[in-house]
Amino acid sequence: MIISITNQKGGVGKTTTAINLAAAIASKGMRTLLIDLDPQANSTMSYVDRRTVEKSMYDVLTEPDVALQDVIRKSEVKNLDIAPARIALAKIESKLLGEIDGHFRLRDKIDGSRTRYDAILIDTPPTLGMITVNAMVASSHILIPIQSSYFALEGTDDLLETIEKIKARPNPTLRILGVVITLHDRRTVIGKDVFEQIATVFGDKVFKTTISKSVRLEESPAHRESIFTFAPRSSGAAEYYSLSEEVLSRV
Repeated sequence: MIISITNQKGGVGKTTTAINLAAAIASKGMRTLLIDLDPQANSTMSYVDRRTVEKSMYDVLTEPDVALQDVIRKSEVKNLDIAPARIALAKIESKLLGEIDGHFRLRDKIDGSRTRYDAILIDTPPTLGMITVNAMVASSHILIPIQSSYFALEGTDDLLETIEKIKARPNPTLRILGVVITLHDRRTVIGKDVFEQIATVFGDKVFKTTISKSVRLEESPAHRESIFTFAPRSSGAAEYYSLSEEVLSRV
């Protein structure tokens, strides 16, 4: 399975979900690869010292002689490897735009490493540009994190339209795996209202597991750890483990 974690809105817990869902799946003994395609490189920094990264996903997507395996780094988490990002990814739009194979670069590079992993997760930037399109073309599934706020569904139509366009031609087998509600506060009326709004739009695509607001989840990347080693008894650890169970049951 290849899952893109995608939402063009920033601040919805996309990278937090990528980091911790990858760790949860790896903890089940599955060989897991986390590909960081966000120029901010927050997934990379959560597991790897960015100063030691020489080649990154930018090189993989722009250089024909650089294979995905050339940039992959092992993390401290058993069974979890990282394909790191660097800020150079911010320049990739101009490199790929107009190229005849621009949309297929990631898919072609992943094909050479697919058999090495049981699960590949892709952290995408908060845009619907060429990087995100590459991720969707290469993926079997899309996981959409949506923040529990009144503006949660803003821009969702654009995301769903992009997914349909990808399904129409370059990747007809792509499907939405599910929607996970993040930064959720069950105690508030707003939280309950937003949950109902999202459920109305996405129906049974909404995961039963919701991810609560958590200081521990915010702190763990600064220590280059997932929530499972940083605060294994926290609500965030329990919720992301539960989410991983749901994800694997749907694939």
